[in-house]
Amino acid sequence: MDVSAAARASHYTGAIDFTIVEQGPERVVARMPVTDGIRNPFGTVHAGAILWFADVTATVLALNATEVKPDGSGFPLALSLNAQLLGNVRDGELTATASFVRRGRRVSVVRTAVTDAAGKLLVDVTTNHMPA
Repeated sequence: MDVSAAARASHYTGAIDFTIVEQGPERVVARMPVTDGIRNPFGTVHAGAILWFADVTATVLALNATEVKPDGSGFPLALSLNAQLLGNVRDGELTATASFVRRGRRVSVVRTAVTDAAGKLLVDVTTNHMPA
């Protein structure tokens, strides 16, 4: 692969696909295979794909702490996202595990750890959610 040419591309495409494998009131776990659709020009997982994976997993957990009405009110909007990118991989499967740091009526804080297949921490994300 010519990394320089790939980095200068004018068209990008991708596909993020993952599965929630555990969902409870205090913890949500999801798994995502590493595929071409989420790799960057260097062949590792794009940071944006990892953050999207972590954010959606955290939001699924935050949904457990609120009631969403048909008009969408109550949906746990993300107020902030803080991420520490600690590593990356080229293949395998990623696991996101979200758990509450604080489960509040107005603001909930969720920590989501994204690990590789061997359990190595790749990304540590903290999100704050507030019902809309």
